[in-house]
Amino acid sequence: MDFYGFYTGKLFDAYQFLGAHLTPTGVTFRTFAPGASRIALIGECNDWQETEMHQIHDGHFWECHIENATAGMMYKYRIYSRDSGCTDHCDPYGFGMELRPNAASIIRDMDAYKFEDKKWIQSRSDCKDKPLNIYEIHMGSFRKPSDEPDAWYTYTEMADILIPYLKENGYNYLEVMPLNEYPCDESWGYQSTGFFSPTSRYGTADDLKALIDACHQNEIGIIMDFVPVHFAVDHYGLSNYDGTALYEYPHNAVGVSEWGSCNFMHSRGEVRSFLQSAANYWLSEYHIDGLRMDAISRAIYWQGDPGRGVNMNAVEFLKYMNQGLKMLHPAAILAAEDSTSYPGVTKDVSQGGLGFDYKWDMGWMNDTLDYFRTDPQYRSRDYHKLTFSMMYYYDDQFLLPLSHDEVVHGKATILQKMNGDYDNKFPQARAFYMYMYAHPGKKLNFMGNEIGHFREWDEKREQDWNLLEYPAHQKFHQFMTQLNSLYLKHPAFYEKDYAADGFQWLDCHQEQACIYAFARTGGQEQMIAVFNFSNEQQEDYQLKLTDTAKLTLLLSSDDVRYGGCDENPQQDLIPEDGVCHMNLPPFSAAFYIAATKD
Repeated sequence: MDFYGFYTGKLFDAYQFLGAHLTPTGVTFRTFAPGASRIALIGECNDWQETEMHQIHDGHFWECHIENATAGMMYKYRIYSRDSGCTDHCDPYGFGMELRPNAASIIRDMDAYKFEDKKWIQSRSDCKDKPLNIYEIHMGSFRKPSDEPDAWYTYTEMADILIPYLKENGYNYLEVMPLNEYPCDESWGYQSTGFFSPTSRYGTADDLKALIDACHQNEIGIIMDFVPVHFAVDHYGLSNYDGTALYEYPHNAVGVSEWGSCNFMHSRGEVRSFLQSAANYWLSEYHIDGLRMDAISRAIYWQGDPGRGVNMNAVEFLKYMNQGLKMLHPAAILAAEDSTSYPGVTKDVSQGGLGFDYKWDMGWMNDTLDYFRTDPQYRSRDYHKLTFSMMYYYDDQFLLPLSHDEVVHGKATILQKMNGDYDNKFPQARAFYMYMYAHPGKKLNFMGNEIGHFREWDEKREQDWNLLEYPAHQKFHQFMTQLNSLYLKHPAFYEKDYAADGFQWLDCHQEQACIYAFARTGGQEQMIAVFNFSNEQQEDYQLKLTDTAKLTLLLSSDDVRYGGCDENPQQDLIPEDGVCHMNLPPFSAAFYIAATKD
């Protein structure tokens, strides 16, 4: 290993030296613990009796070799601190781990599985000018075995369940909440103890590789949530690893996050090498197609508070990591969950940016959902909540998220957020989603949104798929499937997401009527989107379209097939003297493909 690179935070492959590695004569174990006075390996290979590890290099690294150790065996490091106390730790660089509440690391043969996804790997991209329709899931609660409600489907079982569903419903990317090992189910994986260990809740490393391989062979990419800001406090993990604050800050003022977890100390090169290596590990060893990095605002600002100033060490870490990952994996997607106004999150590092490909547009999400929560009689007052997003849109490359965070903890599901009673929620939700898919930016929806989920998400229960037995939800699901299909097929929805000529307001001054109209362009086609977000029928709305010869209906939210009232939506509209006359039902949206005059 390049020890100087490790100490200075330059490495992306520290996991190839540290951890447990199979050799022709057994397994070599190595760990970094400069504060330890003594370390012993205990595990199945030595009947949980101590095998002394010896210091190598500068004395900060510890190593031992055990001949009868094999893949699948469990082990721990018994670390003695300078005060003579000892703690049994899992391996920070361990490639496998036991299911909670147990905490041993597991030896894995990382070369055993052979991927068959070469065609996908060679053709994938960051999707800047391609459709990116992401389905976000929590692996353990998408579906559960009917005969074991407290159990989970395995990675391999999920391949048979999930892949057909994604293909049938029009999603081309899957985003999975953290798959690293974690002790507390309620943390959903965001407080990790095993940054290199796929959670054993759903199977082994090879099982996860098989799921990813199967997705790729079905032209589905996988993005995984990655947490470079904080880690779990459990005594057997990274916390106080060698008897000192090795990975975390030594002071609680900045060392403890708002979630009670430990903040990584990004000023330490060893910590930066650890996190960069973990990020590269998932992209390299598992063929993950991208990382959605969690809580980036807490890296940019001290404790996520702009009032406390910018954490320049963490910002420089993000820049170096992103730049290095893109050099190693040019097609990988790097997305930031960031709600701040910090400039240049998606600009190239060479231009002073942080180097992410996408930034979650939390402003769009909050403003739009607030608008649809509002009683229609007040929407004229809030009319420009829906125009504001395009005033800052080109500052970064945005992704529009309706994630798990929006459907938990008393926030209500997306369908529930729509104003009014049960019957009025569905037409508004259809119009809302058409607005989302027509708006520039890539798309993300959490599982259950597509069936009009009514119960807030609970990681202990599977989604309420029985809702599809009810006509309103069945039709809404059919609508979402059609919307997703159109999004994937029509370049106007995605090709020029980040080009100024890909979007044009046609009408954004109908404050009293709550009507909006805009055009999207791409792939030699123009799509016209028209919305009526009021609860009133808008008769003879006149849309000026000077160069348009005809509008052909692509999708109407009021179509009776999807739960609307219109049994025969008008398929073609012919402008008269440059004006297209339309009747807009309440809570409705319509997409048209425009044919220009010769």
